Amino acid sequence: MVPWNPPSDAEMRAVFSVLRPFEPLARPVFHGFENLPEERPLLFVGNHTIYGILDVPFLYAELYRRAGILLRGLGDHMHFHVPGWRDMISRYGVVHGTRANCARLMEQGECVLVFPGGAREVTRRRGERHTLIWKERIGFAKMALQHRCTIVPFSAVGIDDAFDILIDANDIERTVLGAVRRRLGIREDAIPPIARSFRPERLYFRIGRPVRVERFEGRTDDEAAWEVRRAVEAEVNAGINWLLEARDADPHRHRGLARVSR
Repeated sequence: MVPWNPPSDAEMRAVFSVLRPFEPLARPVFHGFENLPEERPLLFVGNHTIYGILDVPFLYAELYRRAGILLRGLGDHMHFHVPGWRDMISRYGVVHGTRANCARLMEQGECVLVFPGGAREVTRRRGERHTLIWKERIGFAKMALQHRCTIVPFSAVGIDDAFDILIDANDIERTVLGAVRRRLGIREDAIPPIARSFRPERLYFRIGRPVRVERFEGRTDDEAAWEVRRAVEAEVNAGINWLLEARDADPHRHRGLARVSR
């Protein structure tokens, strides 16, 4: 088992209290909650947005508020090197993103959160807004197959629109800092972009149609995993496109929002 005592009601109220001052700015909109399956475990798979943590708390809180779901996030190991931060995210369910931890959570019937794009999707480059950067990763699909775990694709739009990137990792790699990074062995996907401005944007979320794996009858081979991954990827992309259209049609998208320059 992955030992964990779920947050108390008081601790969850603290989450809502922290988010409340930001709600008038983010004004999050949620779609597709009727697609949430009843069975457990569930694997929530979606697109990571720039900087990675600016919209996830709203989804986390809304899933708990509406469906009583406490997400167990599979976190990048970098998070656990930061004192204080690692204690806070661990308290609210995040674990080291390993296959062993994922397997244990699924065996316990938990609702697991994973971003196949990982840190690389967080450290976006110019021209990568609303783009999935999943490389050749099929690990999440294999875990779902092995544990007969239904996948819940979800999509998020808003934060990628809020930043205009001035310098990204590609720029840094062409400077002396790139050579220093390579010499020190720092991961390239750990280099965040530098934005020239922040433009408050409304946040939009959509829960997609679940991807069930029963039809694979216990298969865990790469071919089956790729088929599952393509189905999930298609649903996440469809959700992004749907949200972009909803965003563009929203007459209240920018109401009450002002530009903040750095």
